[in-house]
Amino acid sequence: MSHLLMIEDDARLAAMVADYLRKNGLDITHVEDAAAGIAALKRGGIDLVLLDLMLPDADGLDVFRRIRALPGLASQVPVIMLTAKGDPTDRVVGLELGAEDYVAKPFEPRELLARIRVVLRRGGAATVADILRFGRLEIDRGARMVRLDGEDRTLTSYQFALLLAMAERAGRVLAREQIIDSIKGGHHGFDPALDRSIDVHIGRIRAAIEDDPKAPKRIITVRGAGYVFAKVQD
Repeated sequence: MSHLLMIEDDARLAAMVADYLRKNGLDITHVEDAAAGIAALKRGGIDLVLLDLMLPDADGLDVFRRIRALPGLASQVPVIMLTAKGDPTDRVVGLELGAEDYVAKPFEPRELLARIRVVLRRGGAATVADILRFGRLEIDRGARMVRLDGEDRTLTSYQFALLLAMAERAGRVLAREQIIDSIKGGHHGFDPALDRSIDVHIGRIRAAIEDDPKAPKRIITVRGAGYVFAKVQD
């Protein structure tokens, strides 16, 4: 189910739209101002934004610019602008800034739904689903990329596989052999050299993703047991 964020100060309109979209298989979160909208985007998990251009605390076009300046995947979430303004200049400016679409009020919920479905079919929702987020860290399964604060961090293919194996089991303590098994598809047998190599690779992963590799908070060593990838991160 795609998750939409509606940034709209008209509570009555938002309630009507949200009810209609939910009945048609979409999940939606409504906030009434720009600050709450930006905060929701930073938390992640949003597939599309419905953005009113006339908000109580900010101009909608400025809010759109702030969205595009966010770190990581949040900056790429597709946006459909909503406005009661009849000035075609606003529409042109919004589309030139990179909005996916523009819907003038009053509108029929059925028309809005059709436009949302067109945008989601372009691939925005599928891209979001491939991302694991842990605070400021993003692990992109599809692109096999890791980002911290929106910046790419370089890992080898093997290191990415190790990181992904731990991240998909976040919060669980994993022995070295369990980590290796998860990426090799079966029990590898005891191999001291291979087990020790995991420590080397994890050291290099930490160098790429930790704020302080000497005091790691994302990949934590559990003495005598293995490693745990922190489920909750800054």
